[in-house]
Amino acid sequence: MPSSTSFLFWNLRALQRSATHLQQSRKSRWAVVSASSGQTESKKILLMGGTRFIGIYLARLLVEAGHEVTMFTRGKAAITQQLADESDKDYAEFSGKVKHIQGDRLDFEGLKSKLSGTGFEAVYDINGREAVEVEPILEALPNIKQYIFCSSAGVYLKSDLLPHFEVDAVDPKSRHKGKLDTESLLQKKGVPWTSIRPVYIYGPLNYNPVEEWFFHRLKVGRPIPVPNSGLQVTQLGHVKDLAKAFVSVLQNPVAIGEVYNISGSKYVTFDGIARACAKAAGFATPEIVYYNPKEFDFGKKKAFPLRDQHFFTSIEKAQKDLGWAPEFGLVDGLADSYNLDFGRGTFRKAADFSTDDMILEKLGIKVAVAA
Repeated sequence: MPSSTSFLFWNLRALQRSATHLQQSRKSRWAVVSASSGQTESKKILLMGGTRFIGIYLARLLVEAGHEVTMFTRGKAAITQQLADESDKDYAEFSGKVKHIQGDRLDFEGLKSKLSGTGFEAVYDINGREAVEVEPILEALPNIKQYIFCSSAGVYLKSDLLPHFEVDAVDPKSRHKGKLDTESLLQKKGVPWTSIRPVYIYGPLNYNPVEEWFFHRLKVGRPIPVPNSGLQVTQLGHVKDLAKAFVSVLQNPVAIGEVYNISGSKYVTFDGIARACAKAAGFATPEIVYYNPKEFDFGKKKAFPLRDQHFFTSIEKAQKDLGWAPEFGLVDGLADSYNLDFGRGTFRKAADFSTDDMILEKLGIKVAVAA
């Protein structure tokens, strides 16, 4: 990699060690969850959302662990769905144990009315966007033992020093500002809370076109248009690993009042993602073409599914505190996604090659692809 894009990957160890000491000193303030409670104690859990992607896998793990799971959704989608590799028996057993409360979380008075007196002990909030959406839940459940929030690594301030650690500066102008505000609210309210900050999530049933974007192009033999050099370094984490991380913080006293980055164990370039997708799905090595995004006006369309910058985090804190580690490597994780989703003919968004065609035309590249 050119020197202009080299980074201080591991010489931030001193900073991390310092942050760890600070974390340890804060534990006494958050000793709300007793260490004697044990990870196997059944809890009455409220899952805000849960009908797609992260929630689908998280709900299964919680039910398997013996917890009582209730989903709060608008009721516009089926509460559960059978996974591609799930037997009828297993699905029936799971779906029969999941409870449901129908409502709109933006109807704050209605939300409080439906949650008051329910006695939920823990909340998994995986679809919250703004702090104002969380306050009614806290008011309705004043004795909650833990609030586990799905934030985003997108809150970090862009930096030349990578990977991002949990103690790094955040961007008050981030499009994920609402998640930062939620973390601040939970801290201010004195609620036992934990926040998870994923990077890019992938896996079967992904509603964001991450791997799907590459699979669509590989399937029809099109070149893969990548912005600039293709050496931008990023990080992908499998949804099943993320779900396990969410479970690992439940009833875990070490996790109270803490933020954790969660993603894959290795970093990868944009070019590397294209090649990994091809290898995982059994396609030929792709032709990768490069373009300068500043030379195009794509309007509101997104020509590439990832932010055009280096973007990755350290997951060492989660590994140390939680005993968690990602089980999926990138290629086998992408194979899991392809074999259980796209490779079966299912996907969330239809292929749109309009921006590709603009790029290829300007580059003078003619494409002959299968019909």
